[in-house]
Amino acid sequence: MRIRTVDAFTDRPFAGNPAAVVLLPAGPFPDDAWLAQVAAEVNLSETAFAHPLPDDPEADWALRWFTPTTEVAMCGHATLATAHVLHTTGTASGTVRFATRSGVLTAALPVDTAQAPGPATATAAAAPAGTITLDFPTAPLTAATPPPNLSAALGAPVLACYDTGPNVGDLLVELATEAAVRTLAPDLRAIAGLPVRGVIVTAAAERADADYDFVSRFFGPASGIDEDPVTGSAHTALAPLWSPRLGRTELTGLQVSARTGRVRTLLRGARTLLEGTAVTVIDGELHATAVTAPAAN
Repeated sequence: MRIRTVDAFTDRPFAGNPAAVVLLPAGPFPDDAWLAQVAAEVNLSETAFAHPLPDDPEADWALRWFTPTTEVAMCGHATLATAHVLHTTGTASGTVRFATRSGVLTAALPVDTAQAPGPATATAAAAPAGTITLDFPTAPLTAATPPPNLSAALGAPVLACYDTGPNVGDLLVELATEAAVRTLAPDLRAIAGLPVRGVIVTAAAERADADYDFVSRFFGPASGIDEDPVTGSAHTALAPLWSPRLGRTELTGLQVSARTGRVRTLLRGARTLLEGTAVTVIDGELHATAVTAPAAN
């Protein structure tokens, strides 16, 4: 059984956010305990497990995501990584539909524009080669009262705070400046004690001539992720926060972790499109006696 490490939301190795991808044979998922053990062994922010659904009219693949400690309801970068593997191995083309805990999510795979009929759309023309477009539900933002210890835990004053709804499950926190986001050194133990999956912090880009519109970071120590390099799902909440303020439905977010990564967001009402590229870094063999079915690609 193959297991691949893919750097997502980047066009070069050792940047963006690494995810492990395991393509399983058709049939039910292995036991949850085995999935969790593999994810813990890999010890990346997310490991994606997918198997084909040959008889499902609504979806093409079933997809689940595990951190080293828990299963999550939505993950953007590991979905991008899975779509990248399906594309680069020739397993799928066109648009792939994933059945997930957050409903059916789609990924439009890269198209060879030299062979594609008709003129390129404005979105396709603006996107780099190899871009994958994810179609996710927009997070329903609700203004929230900051927990009493939030500013102390972050080590910075909080301008505003939002609940991001059940799919994302994070607290979205606006800080005053890009510099405040970049230099943040939060108390991760205190962050882990908050009743949320994690905390997204964000601010507008400071320079008017920057090639990004906003910055963010994500801290999820309660989910086994002290700081996530690039968080796709968080951008389904960041897009509806920043698009109305900046007066544009198409934005670029820069996640300013140590590895950094870019996510292009296209707000489409109840749906948010996330655009990004990915690179396979490791392609290996998973020796797993718990799975007895024939190995997938």
